[in-house]
Order: sequence, then C-alpha cells, then structure tokens
Amino acid sequence: MEKQKNTFQNSIRWWVYSVCGLLLTGAGLSVLGEAIIAKNNGEAWFLVGTLALILVNTGICLVAGAVILRLKK
Repeated sequence: MEKQKNTFQNSIRWWVYSVCGLLLTGAGLSVLGEAIIAKNNGEAWFLVGTLALILVNTGICLVAGAVILRLKK
C-alpha cells in the first residue's frame, strides 16, 4: 500500500514539474523577445533580459527534474 501511495505522489509531482517547467520556459522565451525588442528600440532592457534568463533556466531545471522523476518510476 505504501509503494502505491508513493507512486501516486511521484506521478503528481512529475506532472506539476513538467507542466510548470514548460510554462516557465515558454514565458521566459516570450520575455526574452520583449527584451530584444526593447533593446532595438533603445529602451531599458537589462532587467527584462535578466528576468527572461531566470525564467528560462528555472523552466529547464523543472523539466529536468520531471525527467529524473520519470526515470525513477
């Protein structure tokens, strides 16, 4: 019974990691596009670009965590 409960928790954790990771990666790439547009227009872009980098890296880490969880299953 304990193993079945642990498997269910891992499945939910995998789902949350994978979905959130993909959403954050996509959001980071969108924000990166906004930073590129701001740079081309001569506006302030550094903080937006830094936020984009944080979002993309966080998303990639979550997707990698989801892959590790799936391999443990």
